[in-house]
Amino acid sequence: MVAAIRPVLVGVLGLAALSGCDVRPTQRSLVDAETVMTLRSDVAETRLSLAAASGEVGSVGVESHLAPPGQESLFRQAEVAPSKVAETRALLSDLGAQEGVDRSIRFNLPADILFDFDKATLRTDTSAALEKTARLVMNYPNAPLLVAGHTDAKGDDAYNIALSKRRADTVAKWLTAKTGRGVKTQGIGESQPVASNARADGSDDPDGRQRNRRVEVIMLPSPI
Repeated sequence: MVAAIRPVLVGVLGLAALSGCDVRPTQRSLVDAETVMTLRSDVAETRLSLAAASGEVGSVGVESHLAPPGQESLFRQAEVAPSKVAETRALLSDLGAQEGVDRSIRFNLPADILFDFDKATLRTDTSAALEKTARLVMNYPNAPLLVAGHTDAKGDDAYNIALSKRRADTVAKWLTAKTGRGVKTQGIGESQPVASNARADGSDDPDGRQRNRRVEVIMLPSPI
């Protein structure tokens, strides 16, 4: 009888002894701790948002996107039909699309592959880039569309704005005919370069000017 009771008494005494101990881990700052982030191929896309001073997540700052290895980020996935996810992901990558701070999806079509010098009529060999553009646009069926034309710094401002607007109108007309979607247009001219038009020594930079000659396709956030 005594032998049967002994284990129970030991257990009770042990619990009583531990009841006065605080075994919670001591809190420590993570400021100096190493942080490691690992992308996994078996999980969905991860988003990081800067927190406001109040601690509210996503109220300020630009989101960062982490996609599994071998995959490009899929922007605004909720707007894309499940059957179109893989195609959309590939098109976003092929066209070099980026997501803006306003959640607009933007990509550039080089003007030199669309138009001859100083012209606003589409060349006959532009179908590949425009076909990809149309397919991507159709995969975001509710996104308002804007096409903006840009030029390099050659010529005066008024001429460049007019030329960039004519080129934007041409691309918008093609997209409307292909997709049935309404498209707004804007002529920006030379005021929003993505590269320098001149080198550091002041000489002309043909590569920079070529990058600036472009038509920008913008898929604005879909209305709620």
